[in-house]
Amino acid sequence: MKLNREQLIESVKAQMPAKRWTHTEGVMITAVQLAERFGADPAKAELAAILHDVAKYWPIEKMERIMREHSVALELLDHDKPLWHAPVGAYVAETEYEVTDEEVLDAIRYHTSGREEMTLLDKIVCLADYIEPGRDFPGVEHIRERAEHDLDAALMAGFDSTITFLILQQKSIYPLTVMARNSLVKQK
Repeated sequence: MKLNREQLIESVKAQMPAKRWTHTEGVMITAVQLAERFGADPAKAELAAILHDVAKYWPIEKMERIMREHSVALELLDHDKPLWHAPVGAYVAETEYEVTDEEVLDAIRYHTSGREEMTLLDKIVCLADYIEPGRDFPGVEHIRERAEHDLDAALMAGFDSTITFLILQQKSIYPLTVMARNSLVKQK
């Protein structure tokens, strides 16, 4: 990677509003705590957390151009735009920040949707995004309580919350999220 930790933080921080940076800091802290609790590499968890929302506030046209020109998660173009920043963020992490660790890139790529057979780092970054201290949605305390002891149960509760919310809003559900939840059920 071409930047040290502080330079990376400043670069990512400059690409988002202050409120989103506060969220990112919460995800960083939570991801490191979860990594230490469940036996993942805290440095990789922090790196993925720093970069997980790097493209969140990019213009939608810019994300779409990257996706089309570089064949990044083309299937997502038919789904909700708020999901696009995750695979675009992984692309940016690799091409602009020279992150070469596939485990870190995948944790960024799947932090919004999950996927089947999620790695430990995938789960930690995805769950940290759900439960960082700034999150305040119905059921978040339940998910945090589960995260004290059972990573998979907490993540499944997070997916349940997302899927229920989307159903109540009469929105489509990205199939990978359903597949991620089903994969966790099969692993029980």
